[in-house]
Amino acid sequence: MPIKRICFAMMALLMLSSAGCGFTLQRSYSIPTALGHLSLSSSDQYSELTRLVRERLRLNSIVVIEAADDVPALRLLHDSLERSTLSLYPTGNVAEYELIYLVEFAVALPGKEAQAFKVDIRRDYLDDPRTALAKSREMELLTKEMRIQAADKILQTLAATEVD
Repeated sequence: MPIKRICFAMMALLMLSSAGCGFTLQRSYSIPTALGHLSLSSSDQYSELTRLVRERLRLNSIVVIEAADDVPALRLLHDSLERSTLSLYPTGNVAEYELIYLVEFAVALPGKEAQAFKVDIRRDYLDDPRTALAKSREMELLTKEMRIQAADKILQTLAATEVD
């Protein structure tokens, strides 16, 4: 019996101590209620980034509706993946790349000028020509992870948007 009480007391103490620390669930944002309904547009409505952003909006109880003058708008303007060389093997072959995922988007509030934002996510990627198939799969996974992080940053930007 005493062990159950001690465990219960420790759990209660843990819950009380974390209540005021700002802990929130991952991918859960305090988006202003004025952005509860917004339109989402993209140059490619079926891209992976658009799908991820739409999913995160839904998870945060934001209803995506058709564009109108009196509706806040999120516009995904451009996204690109660039690759630059970081280092070389003594033979001259590329040993390491830097992947750069760039996203440009804008948030337009009714009656206000649109605010433009950029997200820049970077990852290092080791290249080994002997394991080309595994490395191409690793690059696919890195790219997917970078898109997920970009979608999260877009939602973070929405949460920080002042709508007054």
